[in-house]
Amino acid sequence: MDNGIVVSADELARRTIRRSDFVSCNQAFIDCRTPGSDRKQNYAMIGPGVTQSAGQVINLREPHGFNIGAAAMPHGVTNSLHLHFTAEVFLCFRGEFLVRWGADGSEGELTMREGDIASIPPWIFRGFTNVGPDDGWLFTALGQDVTGGIIWGPTVLREAEGHGLYLTADNTLIDTVAGDELPENADLVRPMSPDEIARLRSYPAAAMRERVATSADLAWSAEPFLDSTLPGGGAELAPVVGYGMTEDRGQRPRVSEPHGHNIAWLRAEPDRGMLAHRHDKTQVVIVKDGEWDVRLNLDDDRSVRLGPWDMLSVPPHAWRSFRNVSGDTASMVVINGGDGRTRLRWEDTVVKAAADAGVAIDHNGYLAPAALVPGATG
Repeated sequence: MDNGIVVSADELARRTIRRSDFVSCNQAFIDCRTPGSDRKQNYAMIGPGVTQSAGQVINLREPHGFNIGAAAMPHGVTNSLHLHFTAEVFLCFRGEFLVRWGADGSEGELTMREGDIASIPPWIFRGFTNVGPDDGWLFTALGQDVTGGIIWGPTVLREAEGHGLYLTADNTLIDTVAGDELPENADLVRPMSPDEIARLRSYPAAAMRERVATSADLAWSAEPFLDSTLPGGGAELAPVVGYGMTEDRGQRPRVSEPHGHNIAWLRAEPDRGMLAHRHDKTQVVIVKDGEWDVRLNLDDDRSVRLGPWDMLSVPPHAWRSFRNVSGDTASMVVINGGDGRTRLRWEDTVVKAAADAGVAIDHNGYLAPAALVPGATG
């Protein structure tokens, strides 16, 4: 058995990002003084994302093929209209948000609640407001390592100038109120012209709704993996963005277009999860509910316990297993890099136990009767 990449104790600690490790920045963007937007907190956990502040703390800078951050907002606070060059996925972990889109925010709107995931297409203006009674929290997953930054809505840039804030063409925020000097002949970002805005794609509300996965929209598979019927296995999977790592040939994601990553919900009953496996993609898991024991490596076993909102980056080719150590059903979000399927390799004892139970992985990477797959029982 190939031991794959062996993760040291120090490396495991570096890749473990606790909820208590999140560090907010309230000056990450050009709208940080705009009334109604001035009390939002921005976070960058995996990669820099689209932050425009040199002071933004980034927990893990290592490229993953995607970026993960978050926005925390009190009731009534708005994230101003802007567009991205790469896919942006919102994962609502707390609160209620009204998401608007279109150049002036009037093209359409939808409400996100706890547990909802929404994929917002590139090259459309979007903004969101916390309309819930308490502080809200949105994790964000952005496609690609280099995102290109943000194009702000024309009114956002004009309002920011009134508060002494300017943005250069290389995505640097200049704060003249804080003492920054505006360089002579600075190449500043200017508002998009009406003609440029008119050429942007339009998204009717019905089309955007198809890009949202509420709990009612999730298509869970009770047997998504080779270990689904084995002791210690049994996790259920619901793909949201991309086909990801499901081995159930009947599963379809809510959103299938390339994002640079795939996203799925994974849940398990107590003492169940996923047995030892690995793959060649980057992976980040974010716990939503319960506690999980994650074990890395085969011979040099390393483990970490993750609680709500904790996250872990698992390097490609590292062996890993997940087990719910809570007293109730636990869930997490699993994000894997790449635009294609994430093909799993299972540890040899798992493959043998599954074959003994009559299950194998066929040559297309999906579950099949072991007796019909050449070599599966040999």
